[in-house]
Amino acid sequence: MTIDAETFARASLRDLGRLLRAGETSPVELAELALERLDTAGRQLNAVVTLTHERALREALAAEEELRAGRDRGPLHGIPYGAKDLLATAGIPTTWGAAPFRDQVFEYDATVVTRLHAAGAVLVAKLAMVELAGGMGYDQPNASFTGPGRSPWNREAWSGGSSSGSGAAVGARAVPFAIGSETSGSILTPSSFCGVTGLRPTYGRVSRHGAMALCWTMDKLGPLCRSADDCGLVLEAIAGHDPADPSSVARPWRYAPEREPQQGFRLCVLKGGAGYAQPDVAANFEAALAVLRPLATIDEVELEELPYGPVATTIIRAEASSAFEDLIESGRVAELTAPEDRVNPLAYDAVSARDYLRALRLRGRIARSFDALLARFDALLAPTTATVASPIDQRFSDYLRREGAPPLVPAANVAGLPAVAVPTGFGERGLPTSMQILGRAFDENRILAVAGAYQRRTDWHLRLPPIALPGAASEA
Repeated sequence: MTIDAETFARASLRDLGRLLRAGETSPVELAELALERLDTAGRQLNAVVTLTHERALREALAAEEELRAGRDRGPLHGIPYGAKDLLATAGIPTTWGAAPFRDQVFEYDATVVTRLHAAGAVLVAKLAMVELAGGMGYDQPNASFTGPGRSPWNREAWSGGSSSGSGAAVGARAVPFAIGSETSGSILTPSSFCGVTGLRPTYGRVSRHGAMALCWTMDKLGPLCRSADDCGLVLEAIAGHDPADPSSVARPWRYAPEREPQQGFRLCVLKGGAGYAQPDVAANFEAALAVLRPLATIDEVELEELPYGPVATTIIRAEASSAFEDLIESGRVAELTAPEDRVNPLAYDAVSARDYLRALRLRGRIARSFDALLARFDALLAPTTATVASPIDQRFSDYLRREGAPPLVPAANVAGLPAVAVPTGFGERGLPTSMQILGRAFDENRILAVAGAYQRRTDWHLRLPPIALPGAASEA
């Protein structure tokens, strides 16, 4: 009973499940392989904070015994995964990526971790993140005490934030899936830069109990995986109302790809195309549209002219100032890694109650505007990021800013809308490019159907970076 590194790297969650149930591998073997990959490739990418050896082997042995006895918890039973290090895990450090909290330990599990345990998944690592989920305004990759996150496709490129370790670990095929969080781009960006598929659920779809709070009214938890189908399987396990999180919705959800159309989609893109993006990003986006055109109508639309970026920034700064009030007032922000993170929070108190309330009022208008726009469509498509990953030694303001780029990520996060990012090819320096598929609130099944249709006709999500297989060449 042995699974080789290449099979592990290429297998979907359904593939791994079949191997487990056929007795061709075991939960213990998968956990040990994931731990070894994280300890080597994962650490090379600064993707790992803590390997959870003891818990992983205990959970894997339990899963092995249950499967042998015929007790099957579902598609995640016996599958190893990693959790972004803002999710509480009983007795295991939860550092929030920040030096002042590197010894912080909770005595309970976050609801997402509890639900994955109930699904039989095996926690193998707490994964690196940008300190305090990027809420202090970092402007360069070195913004975590674990070091700058590195892309599995090029170690001299950033892995994206703030779910840097989740993106890199999945991209390097060290784990089949990981949990990340997003307030304004923190699942979609590392998915884009690491060549993986990431799902940002609708606000309230997944409980945030036990997760670090950055911005109570915008934070979301979601999966980073190898495919859209994998994302659907993970989301089903973690979605649902939680009495411990009043913002979670009492709206049951099941992943139902068999009920969704396979063609005849009604899609839209932003008027003016992707000319604001790097040439390779724009070209790959157009190629992705060409793949979908036989399956869909694709119309052009325009966003209503509203201050999307300033609204998102105002809400995040005001709520972060409250969430980290003790840290800021104690002066311990001086212990943060990125120099700008030590200074920016001192200005957050300058956000007035009037500005915050005005942003909340505008947020309602933004949500209504998006809902009216998307009511006629199954999804809106756009490049996930306007560029490939930035060099590890450059400030974001020198590389990532693109004139004319639509504020789709902050706008959709303000509105609380779901989106899935899928790989579309490669661009500058051999780095991945990506397309986001944005839908109406609570319409995760439909956007996953669009993503699945695209991925059945392309193989970009199956390509492996050099680090995925020791000694192997990149497939880019």
